[in-house]
Amino acid sequence: MPRELPAIKYEPDGYSLSGPSVVGRQAAGHAFLRAAVQACDGGTLAAYTPHEQSAQAFSAAVHAIDPNTKACWVPANHLDSLASIGALYIPDPGLAAAARARLRRGPAAYSMCGVTHTLSSHWSMDAIKQLVSAPVMPWDALICTSTSARQVVERVVAQEQDYLRWRLGVKAPLTLPQLPIIPLGVHTGDFAFTPADRQAARAALGIGADEVVMLFMGRLSFHSKAHPHAMYVGLQAAAAQTGRPITLLQCGRFGSDLTEAAFKEGAAQFCPDVRTLWLDGQAEAQRQQAWAGADVFISLSDNIQETFGLTPLEAMACGLPVVVSDWDGYKDTVRDGVDGFRIPTWMPAPGAGEGWATSLETGNMDFDMYSGLTCQGVAMDMQMLVERLVQLIEQPALRQRMGQEGRARATQDFDWRVVFVRYLSLWAELNILRRDAAVPKAPQAPHFDAARQDPYRLFAGYGTHEAGPLSQMQWRDASVTVNDVLATLRSPLFNYAVASTPAQLQRLTEALKRLKAQPCLIQDWARANQAPVGDMILLACQLAKAGAINLSLHPQP
Repeated sequence: MPRELPAIKYEPDGYSLSGPSVVGRQAAGHAFLRAAVQACDGGTLAAYTPHEQSAQAFSAAVHAIDPNTKACWVPANHLDSLASIGALYIPDPGLAAAARARLRRGPAAYSMCGVTHTLSSHWSMDAIKQLVSAPVMPWDALICTSTSARQVVERVVAQEQDYLRWRLGVKAPLTLPQLPIIPLGVHTGDFAFTPADRQAARAALGIGADEVVMLFMGRLSFHSKAHPHAMYVGLQAAAAQTGRPITLLQCGRFGSDLTEAAFKEGAAQFCPDVRTLWLDGQAEAQRQQAWAGADVFISLSDNIQETFGLTPLEAMACGLPVVVSDWDGYKDTVRDGVDGFRIPTWMPAPGAGEGWATSLETGNMDFDMYSGLTCQGVAMDMQMLVERLVQLIEQPALRQRMGQEGRARATQDFDWRVVFVRYLSLWAELNILRRDAAVPKAPQAPHFDAARQDPYRLFAGYGTHEAGPLSQMQWRDASVTVNDVLATLRSPLFNYAVASTPAQLQRLTEALKRLKAQPCLIQDWARANQAPVGDMILLACQLAKAGAINLSLHPQP
């Protein structure tokens, strides 16, 4: 039976894997879309976007996953359609603008649900900050993908609340969305490799049976992902202690030639006795070889741009033991001593980065430098790292046991089939809250954003007269035919603003015939054409602009 799914705010950049450089939010978005299609169960998925091209891309993406799933388009200004669906999923924290738009149909018209990805960027921080003053409701939610992510959101929200209380004297508690913790998922079936796959991958990469292969998978950036120094030094020390041949596979993509040179020079300098291989993480065949051929996964993330971390979960799905930093989302997914090891980290106490924050806010430093400098202050427990690496290198049975534990955990707790059930439960709870809750503020809620008003309301003082329901319309020149007026309206000077479809053109033709036959008030004209008065006021002014009619003030009785 089809399930109730929200409309999905869709632009290809948030879901496509075909770009030149895929980042984590795109991989997560694509995996989410696959899970949504699988859960659709014969229903229809709706794309919410202002762009028809994006809607077409959504339909193609959905049908590529399952040709039997139906896709439809909800144009962004069709808020009534959203109200009929009941919920909107937004693939980022940007709920504020959508909540403002929702006021045009009322704060309880539908629920909204966003999700955290990278939290450290200006855009993400501003989006979270805006939740405090935005018309979000208890039937809305911002899904936090990890405990650490929720803590960041709560700190930003608390600071903005303090600011507004100081600036505006706000005493009443502010309404905030739900902040549930729901992890990202993996499609574990994508990571099931056989012993034959392993043998073939190692042969293709030229890796011998006696080599212990450590794998790093992800963006190769020391300022926005994981600084490689600790990994290089730790593996060099482990190689010296064990005397075992170690190969380090680094599968990803460099952001620049300078970054590539820094990584390769660093590897040569800090782990000269470790064989290093580099694979393109955007090339499907090379990525599959890396997963299949590895013995241990390692990711010592130390960067504030990391929020959840999909690659350790993917490694667990592959049956690989993992060595990760005790950092952000890794804390929630990797069980220390069970699926692998979490290496303790050190970072400066609050206050040490005030200078960088000031430089960032004032434009004296860009975000890349801010992020890079921040990660320079994060250190691993190197003694613990080396000890854990030695254990895994020397104990194949430990690698196998931890790999099996990780595979079971990924399948039971983090497969998208499991995770998406939590999404479905959340959306159902939000809808219950929305449908059942009394909305004391709703009658008083403004119906539009102060900066996004009806232009004829906002700029009302610009003109001389206002055309309203009681304004009189009269055909300007009896010798001018309806077809003459239609020809004028088809001119490039007018055609973008009036009837465009055959049905609209037919309705316009009939309305013009009625008007040519007899002068009337706009409200009577609207009634005769069974059309909203507001639409006919606008059309009357457009006809006056085209020189077809004269408008006059209707005398008061």
